Amino acid sequence: MAVLLLGTFDTKGAEYAHVRDLVTAAGQEVVLLDAGVLGAPPPDAGAGTGTGARAGGGPGLEADFGAAAVAEAGGARLEELRGAGDRGRALEVMAAGAAAIAKDLHAQGRLSGVLALGGSGGSSIAAAVMRVLPVGLPKLLVSTMASGDVSAYVGQSDVTLMYSVVDVAGINSISRQILGNAAAAISAMAAAYDTRAADASRGARASSDAGTSRDARTAAGPSGEGERPLVAATMFGVTTPAVDAARARLEELGYEVLVFHATGSGGRAMEALVASGYFAGVLDLTTTELADELVGGVLSAGPDRLTAAGAAGVPQVVSLGAVDMVNFGPMDTVPERFARRRLLVHNPTVTLMRTTPAENAEVGRTIGAKLAGATGPVTLFLPRGGVSAVDVEGGPFHDPEADAACFDAVLRAVAGSAVEVVESQDDINRPGFAVAAADRLHELIQKGAA
Repeated sequence: MAVLLLGTFDTKGAEYAHVRDLVTAAGQEVVLLDAGVLGAPPPDAGAGTGTGARAGGGPGLEADFGAAAVAEAGGARLEELRGAGDRGRALEVMAAGAAAIAKDLHAQGRLSGVLALGGSGGSSIAAAVMRVLPVGLPKLLVSTMASGDVSAYVGQSDVTLMYSVVDVAGINSISRQILGNAAAAISAMAAAYDTRAADASRGARASSDAGTSRDARTAAGPSGEGERPLVAATMFGVTTPAVDAARARLEELGYEVLVFHATGSGGRAMEALVASGYFAGVLDLTTTELADELVGGVLSAGPDRLTAAGAAGVPQVVSLGAVDMVNFGPMDTVPERFARRRLLVHNPTVTLMRTTPAENAEVGRTIGAKLAGATGPVTLFLPRGGVSAVDVEGGPFHDPEADAACFDAVLRAVAGSAVEVVESQDDINRPGFAVAAADRLHELIQKGAA
């Protein structure tokens, strides 16, 4: 397997030649993909055949996949893109072509990692490629844009970003250190990935020799031997005790639990992985991101939150964790229209705002409608004693009227549907509540596997 070096060789050829030499010196093979489009290629950059065989160019940087091949994979001709002079369109095409080639290389088992260097344009191409590759494959992007809001680059993937400090423009006393670190990092990550892949291959052969496939072992459920079925769970600081207790119970039952922080990006990542078929079940105790989506907080996961499991028929147990709050940054970033609302400084960078009865009713209606439309088994757990650590009696967000509005709305929305409802007088963080939710998810999964 090899590390894919992906970038715009027309403007960053010297930098890519430098990291290529470092990566190969570390013992890794490389595959070079040139996504440069508007500039002329450097004298030592090969045209590339698009077949993975290096061709053209001088003794320096020769692309395995040249810009023409990348453009063609993206559905256009390189000459047309250069002639049009439309940078935005060119970047879009080259990103699509590079992504198609990278996916094909991964499908062939040829990749052990991806490294890219770039400014805003090169980073946008590289990030688009990295986001289509599976979780676990090492992805490192050295970028001038890696200081600030990087959500547009990372999305829901496991892209690792390294700030370039100086522009990616020549090898100098600073860039030599940064690029050296990047080459060392991707080489080490690729070596670890190769080792994991080899171990998995040996394990698969051993299972095959024993007459038991991976799918059969997974379908056998927690009582079987081999890999543990995966369960997704959602957590916030104010629902941590609940999720910790539920996770411990599910692990006792033989599951591996992946916990997602309900910060918007966490919810989106979980939804994407659920849709991809990673999980046997979902323990969605913390649905707070829907409150941010409704009211305008900063931790929304978008309107598609709480839909993937229902669409895929994956068993799910859902609660109303932390729907008593909407999230903002530091206190001075809270919008002026909310200045008179009940606010709580959670920490120096996070300010919480208590949801109103009207907002809670709409959150409840939204959650209920999504659950009622699910194609798989759903159990809704209602913690009437409080939906978060600050919503309990005596807590700063305790508001029985607002909670009741949410409970009443969600119950109306699921009435007449196949959604099972379990009501409790406990607050969400009582261990008994969480353990009961975990046990019910286990039962739903077992029924589906029977």
